Amino acid sequence: MAESADNAPVVSFDDEPLILVDSDDNVLGYRPKAEAHEGDGVLHRAFSIFLFDDAGNIWLQQRAPGKQLWGGYWANSCCSHPRRGETVDAAAARRLREELGVEAEMTFLYRFEYHARFGDIGSEHELCSVYVARSATPIATNPNEIAASEAIAPATLDRELETNPSSYTPWLQLEWPRIRNEHWSTVERVLAG
Repeated sequence: MAESADNAPVVSFDDEPLILVDSDDNVLGYRPKAEAHEGDGVLHRAFSIFLFDDAGNIWLQQRAPGKQLWGGYWANSCCSHPRRGETVDAAAARRLREELGVEAEMTFLYRFEYHARFGDIGSEHELCSVYVARSATPIATNPNEIAASEAIAPATLDRELETNPSSYTPWLQLEWPRIRNEHWSTVERVLAG
């Protein structure tokens, strides 16, 4: 397990405006993050990053317990939303620094739309861009965002999602099999560096 950073800054705010979009990624407006996730949620831009270490292991994070949705669940390395006036690429690079303390060149894999409800609390309804990256730098997790982290082999994650899916976020359960089935050759190129 990686150690958490001390005195970590707060990098996520309930009132930060998310970018509302249609299924074709046309901007429709903005809504505070907390409101955009209430009820059935409103479709908004998001991103997910799968960060690998030099040994080919994938970094997973356990979401901080105070998260509005899926607190305490295990997710991919880093995920969040671009802010108003920010590109998805710039937001992904920013968030990788804020959550994991690393800089890495990211490779875009695909974009997809999904909707997942978290009981009566709210929903994720996202048009999500998925990236892969590799970094030899040890991560330094932000404890305001991440309760724990672990680097595991891809085959271990395959097994975990089959045998213990209730411990993982719905977006990880959707994204990882697609990466393995449709984009693994790109991941291998990134890992080969």
